[in-house]
Amino acid sequence: MAFSLKEFHIHIPEELIAQYPSKVRGQSRLLVVNAKDGTLSDDQFGNIVYYISPRDCIIYNDAKVINARLAGMKEGTGARVEILLTRQLNENCWQCIIRPARRVRKSIRILIDEEYQLEVTEEIGEGIFEVCFSKPLGYEELKQIGEIPLPKYIKRHPAGIDDDRYQTVFSNRYGAIASPTAGLHFTREMVTQIEKKGAILVPVTLYVDWGTFKPVRETDYRKHRIHREIYEISEESASRINRCIDDKRRIVCVGTTSVRTIETAVNSSGKIKAGEGETDLFIYPGYFFKLVDAMITNFHLPDSTLLLLVAAFAGKSMIEKAYAHAVDKQYRFFSYGDAMLITN
Repeated sequence: MAFSLKEFHIHIPEELIAQYPSKVRGQSRLLVVNAKDGTLSDDQFGNIVYYISPRDCIIYNDAKVINARLAGMKEGTGARVEILLTRQLNENCWQCIIRPARRVRKSIRILIDEEYQLEVTEEIGEGIFEVCFSKPLGYEELKQIGEIPLPKYIKRHPAGIDDDRYQTVFSNRYGAIASPTAGLHFTREMVTQIEKKGAILVPVTLYVDWGTFKPVRETDYRKHRIHREIYEISEESASRINRCIDDKRRIVCVGTTSVRTIETAVNSSGKIKAGEGETDLFIYPGYFFKLVDAMITNFHLPDSTLLLLVAAFAGKSMIEKAYAHAVDKQYRFFSYGDAMLITN
């Protein structure tokens, strides 16, 4: 068996990469992928409620994206750099990525604006640094000096629309630097309809970190390393999910981040353990899913760990078939693109 992403026959035309969200939230398209019988069907995401059973347990990621991208200027030289804050260490200090990283060293100072300057306090490697700001910098302050960190394949600067549309209706807990994008398709009205149908919705949190942007470059993708991300599952959420497991409800995950969170947190008894932890779980073909029965997900980059995850769930040939169909039918791709519902 080959373990290279080059073996996946997936090509996404650049013109199909969504640069903006749909005009109205919830009006994206939905490709229904039945991996069991190999069928595909085209629909609208607004009809997602019809695919939800009263006995479903729907798990979603409630992480909220922070304005993590800052523009800076090196003191002395005036060289411009981009800073992507990835994790808050204390009220003044953060872990971050600085680009370009060349000639960024410990003790270098970077000016952000008249109020905020930072000093590099530690070099971690791979363009990752620890920095401390001249004054406390929290999530609320970032709204004033930072911008939403849209993915690089969105070839424009963030605009006012992104402040709302790059957050899901589930977003509640600040700390992510990328949106759990499968949730972007849901509206509050859809959530209400799903609850009225009898399905149970449960939040978990995975703070999407910089590793989500890291492409798989190894010839053998099994050697790829995923950066560790923080997750949290409350006692209430764990209890509700475990009751769903006991009741033999279908477990439907909204997004790959929810999949990784519950597949990380499940114990040897097949139950979810509450608490906070870190996960570097890398799911690729051959992985045995312990809990997930269905997932709602976006279309992913061809060189990404996320593509490998959905291929592990639906099968490589089924995912190739689904992507080829989506290209042929002119679906929109990636973060602001359309969605899939994959069932097994």
